[in-house]
This record gives sequence, C-alpha cells and structure tokens, in this order.
Amino acid sequence: MGNRTLIFTYGTLKRGFSNHNLIQEMMNTNDVVYIGDYQTLDKLPLVCGPYRVPFLLNIPGTGDRVLGELYSVSDRSLARMDELEGTSHGHYERLPLKVRSVQGETATEEAVEAYFAHRSYAEELWRRNGQSGYSNYTAKEAQGYIKRKERPQHLSFLEQIRIFVSSSDDDDCL
Repeated sequence: MGNRTLIFTYGTLKRGFSNHNLIQEMMNTNDVVYIGDYQTLDKLPLVCGPYRVPFLLNIPGTGDRVLGELYSVSDRSLARMDELEGTSHGHYERLPLKVRSVQGETATEEAVEAYFAHRSYAEELWRRNGQSGYSNYTAKEAQGYIKRKERPQHLSFLEQIRIFVSSSDDDDCL
C-alpha cells in the first residue's frame, strides 16, 4: 500500500461538503481510507475566512476542541490534497496535530496532520473573527460558502485573505 499519512479534515473536505468529491474520488481507488470521526486534543480556533472558507488556526489553548474526520492518505493523494490546500502558495500549511476518536467506549489518540491557516495571516484571521470560532464546521457555518471557481479570478487567494482581514464587516463570517 506504500506510505500513508493520517490527515484530519475539519471543513470542506468532510463528507457532505463541497470538496469531499476529491476525497471520494481518491477513496474509489483506495488511495484514501476513512478512519472515523475525531476531535482535536487541544483547543484550537476554527474560523471562517473570505467566502466562508474554514481555517484551523495553530493557536493552541484558544477556541474549542474541533470535530472532524480522519483519513489515511497515500503519498499520491497527499500531493493532490496539498495542491488543493495551496501549501506551496502559502494558503495553508500541513502541521502535526493530536486527535482522539469520538466513537466507541475507549477514545484512541492519534498523531496526525492537518491543514492549518498559514502562519503569515492566522493571528489576523483570529482577530478578524473577534477571537471567536466554532467546534464544528457544519452546514450552518458553511452557509454562504463560495466555491473557488465562483470567486473573483483577478485576485490571488492571499490577496482575498488580506482584504478580508483588513475589513470590518462582521457579516462576512460570523
């Protein structure tokens, strides 16, 4: 089966959300396997950015324990996920994280990786959201999400983030 990485998803890659089709496509070739529902061990901020895009922020001890899904991912699929998440463009960064299962009587803990908002703007996103976030990205939080192809194409995603964090219109996210 080759090398596998455990990836914790908390937003649009989860079942029922807009980017899960990528996960499903990779599951059909056994490059991705669903492990179960998990929660972060540490409290972390989960916020919405521009276009209601979800971001996990690497600011331990703030926010809530975040619910999500854990997947075992092949190297080939990990490269596709890195591309989707823009890791080479400074959109997100894949970092280590500890999670525990939320199913069963004994909660198993796992050392995994997750896509966090890039450190260059994470603190600004936290402030822009009034230092308040979510424990779970649900249909309610996703309401108003705009898919990448429907966003303004003349601006990079980082430019869109910079505009968002410098604005004061709270209706965009919360």
